[in-house]
Amino acid sequence: MEKTDYTAAQDRYTKMEYRRCGRSGLKLPAVSLGLWHNFGSVDRYENYSAIALEAFDAGITHFDLANNYGPVPGSAEINFGRIMRDSLHPYRDEMIISTKAGYTMWDGPYGDWGSRKYLMASLDQSLRRMGLEYVDIFYSHRPDPDTPIEETMGALSDAVRQGKALYAGISNYNDEQTRAAVEILRADGTPCLIHQAKYSMLERWVEQGLLDTLEAEGVGLIAFSPLAQGLLTNRYLHGVPGDSRAAKEVFLHKSDLTPELLAKISSLDAIAASRGQTLAEMALSWLLKDCRVTSVLIGASSVAQLRDNLKSLDGPDFTSGELEAIEAILKE
Repeated sequence: MEKTDYTAAQDRYTKMEYRRCGRSGLKLPAVSLGLWHNFGSVDRYENYSAIALEAFDAGITHFDLANNYGPVPGSAEINFGRIMRDSLHPYRDEMIISTKAGYTMWDGPYGDWGSRKYLMASLDQSLRRMGLEYVDIFYSHRPDPDTPIEETMGALSDAVRQGKALYAGISNYNDEQTRAAVEILRADGTPCLIHQAKYSMLERWVEQGLLDTLEAEGVGLIAFSPLAQGLLTNRYLHGVPGDSRAAKEVFLHKSDLTPELLAKISSLDAIAASRGQTLAEMALSWLLKDCRVTSVLIGASSVAQLRDNLKSLDGPDFTSGELEAIEAILKE
């Protein structure tokens, strides 16, 4: 395999804001790159490799994966491993690489949910796919209603003790489940580093207790789907593009685009324009205004889209009037 001639931008760390993750010793970039889409076997290596290298050049040190990312499941990790071998391997110690297990990955009773059997086997497979000795963060991707939480958290803790992960994290846990997970991990000597939760202007369940819990427990929060699957962009203001998720009925459906929602998006877009931002930039800035949010996790289908999203870091502070206007729109 021919390797690329890549040298990271020397000014990369001057371009990014880094935030402490809870009360840990780890800092994460305010914007992290998620590989949920656009890095699978159906995508072009030249494109997603360019996105990853552009991200690192911009100071994005955190690359977020899961065992089933693709499509096909597992292919995002395989492709990220190729990027590491071709270009980023000299910078491994400057990178935070995370992966998760918890959703369906293989057939049978041991390829899903939160058993020790599944989590440990999945992590071993992820390391092989990426060609890594360890990941920086290993997550339980979702709580398992049929497995004792002590078993799931014990597997995370043992993965850290075995040197296969440096930190443990959880994702998609509600407030009560988070409290239990954090207590068990702390008692086991492996404090919970981070919680990955769905959070955006349009999805605010974390504000109903979870954010306060994370702050009190010293756990970081990284927000996924901060643009609400593209709704918090100008993509749907003038119809449904043929290549959009709504058109393809993938994770977003045309029926979701109600007149009421489109009216909200249009009003938010007007506020963003008055701030000199796109709606996507403002939506990311809105999340990052809260110091309890360690990082926002973005996806990108092109280098241009990545660059546009990164402009959110340069946006002006929100005025009280702007925040009140945004709240009024969101509560309509």
